[in-house]
Amino acid sequence: MGVRRLRQTAEQQWKWLLLDALAKEKREQAQQVIEEVYPYDIAQVYEELGEDDQARLLDYLDHERLADVLEELEGEQRLAVLRRLDVERAGHVLDLMENDDVADLLEELGPEETDRLLGSMRTDEALIVRNLLTYPPETAGRLMTNRFIWVGEDFTVGETVEKMRDYIEYSETINYVYVVNQLSELVGVISYRDVILAENTERISDVMETKVIRVAAETDQEEVAQLFERYDLVSLPVVEGDVLVGLITVDDALDVLREEANEDIEKLSASGKSIDFETKPWIAATRRLPWLVLLLFIGLVSGSIISQFEETLSKVVALAFFMPMIAGMTGNTGTQSLAVVVRGLITREVDKRVATRLILRELWVGLIIGVICGVLIAIIAYVWQGSAVLGLVVGSSLVITLIFGTLAGTIIPLILHRLKIDPAIASGPLITTLNDILSLLVYFGIATAFISRLM
Repeated sequence: MGVRRLRQTAEQQWKWLLLDALAKEKREQAQQVIEEVYPYDIAQVYEELGEDDQARLLDYLDHERLADVLEELEGEQRLAVLRRLDVERAGHVLDLMENDDVADLLEELGPEETDRLLGSMRTDEALIVRNLLTYPPETAGRLMTNRFIWVGEDFTVGETVEKMRDYIEYSETINYVYVVNQLSELVGVISYRDVILAENTERISDVMETKVIRVAAETDQEEVAQLFERYDLVSLPVVEGDVLVGLITVDDALDVLREEANEDIEKLSASGKSIDFETKPWIAATRRLPWLVLLLFIGLVSGSIISQFEETLSKVVALAFFMPMIAGMTGNTGTQSLAVVVRGLITREVDKRVATRLILRELWVGLIIGVICGVLIAIIAYVWQGSAVLGLVVGSSLVITLIFGTLAGTIIPLILHRLKIDPAIASGPLITTLNDILSLLVYFGIATAFISRLM
């Protein structure tokens, strides 16, 4: 607790010093604070400032620090910062950023603005970024960087060490050296540790590991992230054919996992395109509305089902007391199963054997939950309404609907996955609505069958 308070106090202190320096236009004081603070923290403060203070903070940042801060900002904020800079300064800053981050940033701009900014960059850096932009979005080619160390297979360990020393600051990762042949084809990899431990006179081809996990440039970024997770990688070489063209680092893989998780959450909640704290009310509403309108019409089916069983309901009014509970419980268990399946589909391959085992497991889960909840609600219904038959109707209905609801939440995303459709499209609200219809049919069907005993 004491350490946390000290950390909070230190954060409040530097933040106050920075805000004070910005307000009083004390450049030197602001720059002293900036030197001591992580780029991420500066980015967080920047987002909280007014326009005048934002402009002043950007002016106080040197090119290298601004490049680091720009990489920590997201979406519209990054674009807004870039547009505030004059072309010459923007070029210097982009030169210092990671090439893949620059490509992602420029992708959001129009062709004219992109060409203008690329023209302000160093020719060699601009050429690399232009090459990255030729790859489709959300592929390995768009994630890779060219800032890594490679050597020829005829290098000695001593020559490799010399190249490592020369390029260590340029390289984005300091974990591995990649080995290529005369055709620039990837033939091996060796860790920095093994290079240091080897004799200087040894050939690198004699000490390298020849079995290298690699990925094609056109591979989907989600598959790339899965490879990082599956094999505990810190970097992953990218090839075209067998030619080494780039390297993906673990920080980019983590960004992909976060993006994919956000996308799936949006789809599960049927909120459509990305919505964050900065999204305008009208835009947020229009992005959510299409799904909700569709679900509104599907939900009308529930109303028509109730009207079909109006006679049953009028004879035993107590049936109405348990309708919301049965529909809600069925929808909830379906959504839980959906979340489990979608998450599983993201993190692993699912074949027929795995799918069968998953369905059987969820069947048992639904049965166990259904029996426990069914017995519980049957006892409550009996004690509350004094009718054992009503308890039997409500309890058995809940058992059946919870089993069906769990299976629906499991099978629907598996079918969509089989059809090459994103399983997250089977959103929570859709599963809930379908389960509402199913639960009402089961509930009133059983109630109608026992109507003579209920009266």
